[in-house]
Amino acid sequence: MAKVRHPISPYAADATMLLGQLLRKSRIERKMSTLNVAERAGISRGLLRRIEAGDPRCTIGAVFEVAAIVGVKLFDAERGAMSRAIETNREVMTLLPKAVRARRMQEVKDDF
Repeated sequence: MAKVRHPISPYAADATMLLGQLLRKSRIERKMSTLNVAERAGISRGLLRRIEAGDPRCTIGAVFEVAAIVGVKLFDAERGAMSRAIETNREVMTLLPKAVRARRMQEVKDDF
């Protein structure tokens, strides 16, 4: 059975490409080899190459780990601030509904 590929929006494609470029640039500026970064991240060199090429199918955990290793900040917060933000969002999320249902469109009666 063939894999079904879901297209991504141009914005998401550009964002993954830009992030990959930033990660590669930072790795090279720090004079780190692909082998070194891949080993530290616990991933294959092939996955690292795909991340740096902007492949949107890479797991977010692997991308975040590479970003941490090469020094690309994905959030503008130190660890303590990030922990506080996580807790604040967790509290807000408890107040939101567990699920959201799409509203049924009422049929418009336009036959006068």
